[in-house]
Amino acid sequence: MNSTIHRRALGALAVATACAAALSACGSSSGTKAAGGGTASGGGSRTVTVVSHDSFAASKSVLAEFTKETGYTVKVLRGGDAGAAVNQAILTKDHPRGDVFFGVDNTLLSRALDNGLFDPYTAKGLDQVPSDVQLDATQHRATPIDSGDVCVNYDRAYFAAHGIAPPQTFADLVKPQYKNLLVTENVATSSPGLAFMLGSVATYGDSGWQSYWKQLKANGVEVVDGWEQAYNDRFSGSAAGKKAKGDRPLVVSYASSPPAEVVGVTPPPAQSPVGVATGTCFRQIEFAGLLHGAKNPAGGKAFIDFMLSKAFQQDMPLQMYVDPVVKGAVEPAVFVKYGAKVDHPTTLPPAEIAAKRDDWVKAWTSTVL
Repeated sequence: MNSTIHRRALGALAVATACAAALSACGSSSGTKAAGGGTASGGGSRTVTVVSHDSFAASKSVLAEFTKETGYTVKVLRGGDAGAAVNQAILTKDHPRGDVFFGVDNTLLSRALDNGLFDPYTAKGLDQVPSDVQLDATQHRATPIDSGDVCVNYDRAYFAAHGIAPPQTFADLVKPQYKNLLVTENVATSSPGLAFMLGSVATYGDSGWQSYWKQLKANGVEVVDGWEQAYNDRFSGSAAGKKAKGDRPLVVSYASSPPAEVVGVTPPPAQSPVGVATGTCFRQIEFAGLLHGAKNPAGGKAFIDFMLSKAFQQDMPLQMYVDPVVKGAVEPAVFVKYGAKVDHPTTLPPAEIAAKRDDWVKAWTSTVL
């Protein structure tokens, strides 16, 4: 999930509207019954507006399929990193900018729910989603869409050239050989940054995580606003980072970063140039919700239903580099081959995150910034 994802749309193209290349399909579907009990005709809006983070992406053909099935076109409004997008949605909740919000993850979910962002809706296909990711199962205000692991990534070429073994755990990152090598995201504005901090809380506990961050700071950790800047500008291991002359060979990103770096590369390499420190991972789950006060709730419900369809779920891995949550969804071979397998990610109970997140963020800001 961010998440997002992510957040995780490593190298994905931005999608301004669903039907930019499918105008004929959009125009010929008037009157089609929409999922969620609505129709695309009869005076209602023919556009579903999705508010999300910068990493939202979906194939044009998949979004055109949604239009063909329902008669609705999709407009996407992006609002920075997931943390910033959630904050913006809260600030505008009395006059929502869209119908659906996608990208709130388990680290920020309680903030969205406590502020009344979403109306309840039980999506079609939810019975095919495992119960352990349905974190709002009693009220169904937030529908789980994807999951993913936030982890430290490393530039294989850098560590090979310097004869240093890459780090694998949180404890490794404070060792002298990794001084001035790590870049991470601001916990207050970035969902992967927040997830990484929560991973340190899960690892060292309430009594030890701040001391850990003092050690990271002393070891030269760099903090930037969001994932795009961290991965594409500062990280030396990404294709974009090489062009930008990024000089940090360690970055907080995702376990799915490695396949993003090899998609489209010919001939396919034996391994990705990016590796994953699997002992630093925190499990994210991303959700979608029907925005309270949406102008097109029927269209919003239809799109949430569609996000749980096999078409959308199987499109996500190579669009937003996240894992599907629907049972039986098949991931592309390149995603499976090059993605890191994380058997034991850290996690925290949602209730604990809800109760302590704001205090943790304040403490982190005081300690690190």
